[in-house]
Amino acid sequence: MVKNSHGTLSGSTKRLRGKMGLTVSGQVKTFQVGTKVVLDQRSLSRGQPHMRYKGRHGMIIARRGKCYVIEVQDGGMKKQLIADPIHLRSA
Repeated sequence: MVKNSHGTLSGSTKRLRGKMGLTVSGQVKTFQVGTKVVLDQRSLSRGQPHMRYKGRHGMIIARRGKCYVIEVQDGGMKKQLIADPIHLRSA
C-alpha cells in the first residue's frame, strides 16, 4: 500500500527545522508599499507562502492586516501572495 500524504509541508519540514530561529524583531518588522523583498521561509507556518516561492523576488503591493500582499513573477504570469513579515527580507 502507498502511504497517504500528511499535508503540503509533508517531507519539507526537515529543511525548515532549526535553521532560522524566530526573533521578535523579525516578527514586528515593517515594509513600505513598493519595496522589493525576497521570500524567505522560516520555521513558523503562520502566513507562510508555498515552498515553491522560496527565494523569489517580489514587490509589496499592499498591507493586509499584519501581512503583506506581494506580487511575484511566476513564468509569464504575475501572481499575488500573502505573507507574514517574518517570511520576508529586503532585497
